Amino acid sequence: MDNTLKIVAGIVVVVLVACILFFITTMSPQTPVPLPAVNTSVQGNVTVYFFYGEECPHCHNVMPFIRNLSEKYSGVNFQLLETWHNQTNADFSSRMNDKLGVPENNRGVPEVIVSGNTTPLIGDRDIPAFLEDVILEQLKKKQ
Repeated sequence: MDNTLKIVAGIVVVVLVACILFFITTMSPQTPVPLPAVNTSVQGNVTVYFFYGEECPHCHNVMPFIRNLSEKYSGVNFQLLETWHNQTNADFSSRMNDKLGVPENNRGVPEVIVSGNTTPLIGDRDIPAFLEDVILEQLKKKQ
């Protein structure tokens, strides 16, 4: 009986240490994603607001795509706005969604709102599938 108690106590200690390590690594601050340089050329009238959550895996799937588009369309104003840890950005996202009439149960990250467009793109499927076309459409309107 004494050996069984030692084994159970050992297992409990190992599980507790593993849980503590897991929570320490997931709760540590993440490196913030810097905003790309904003070019205010003729195309600067088009702004792409990319709302994301720092720990959101779907957001991290979309981030390289957003960065590539920001390089491809250097005259478009890309704003990367983290909403899970930044209340100002979360409030801004909420106000923009309110203006567009997006129901609260249809909101989330990753989300892209392009100035002049009335439909936000949400998720790591729709953003890569449709964002470039929306940008091109808005750029044509500005010409």
